[in-house]
Amino acid sequence: MFNAFRQNFSGATLFQLAAELSWLFAAILLVLVAYVSLVASRYVLPLVDELEARLPSVLRVLYLLFTEGYAATRGVALVRTDLCAEAIRLARLVTILTAPHPPPEATALLALMLLHDSRREARLDAAGDLVVLEEQDRSRWNREQIAEALPLVEDALRGGPAPYALQAAIAALHCQAERPEETDWPQIVRLYDVLEDEGRTVLVLELVAAAVAMRDGPAAGLALVDAILGRGELADYQPAHAARAELCRRLGRNAEARAAYGRAIGLTRQAAARRFLERRLGELPAG
Repeated sequence: MFNAFRQNFSGATLFQLAAELSWLFAAILLVLVAYVSLVASRYVLPLVDELEARLPSVLRVLYLLFTEGYAATRGVALVRTDLCAEAIRLARLVTILTAPHPPPEATALLALMLLHDSRREARLDAAGDLVVLEEQDRSRWNREQIAEALPLVEDALRGGPAPYALQAAIAALHCQAERPEETDWPQIVRLYDVLEDEGRTVLVLELVAAAVAMRDGPAAGLALVDAILGRGELADYQPAHAARAELCRRLGRNAEARAAYGRAIGLTRQAAARRFLERRLGELPAG
């Protein structure tokens, strides 16, 4: 769900590379951020024109760092709190270094990280397994962090409908819902439609499908997911198979759900995510 940095890459290729190299990439990122920490106090901002040119790459790396911490692509732990905390710290540093008027997308990225990280304690159960959004205990969400992030979202949106700002607005709508049924799905779908206009990537299409399924029903979402899988180069795109399994389960199409869960499990290298899919598969009625 939190992967918009992939907008500038081929979705299938990047997911494959991330699965193979995430451990190495995370290690390299930690070295880089350690270096940034050492020189930050002596950092001299580039000229405005240079800053504008460099900022997207800086934000993209921070987003990638947070994403690997928020939903690890392999290994035992689904959440790497060290990576999330470091990404948030560096995102704050960017807004501090560009004060008093930080670029809207820098503000948006910080808000987006804070909102997603605010749900960290509720995303895993006692065994370290995934708890999906609609099943999370929302009393465990970090309300102070949400309260900090919401004004940042408003500030970022004043700069226009840019990708990080749109995603932060979507995350804010999720965090503002006291109960799952109070989520403003029509507005979320509208925001995803705008995000799709910014960049029609496979990830955005997947997120649109999930939101449409919540607004219009699982059959509508399934049609969009099947369109994604119908693209031959995405036959091994694990999130789409996992989404298809869940939507088929909701529709009572258990044989199709079983096949899709099996396919998703075979493509999953992250232990906690695999256990979640295996548990969902085991909950399907026999036959």
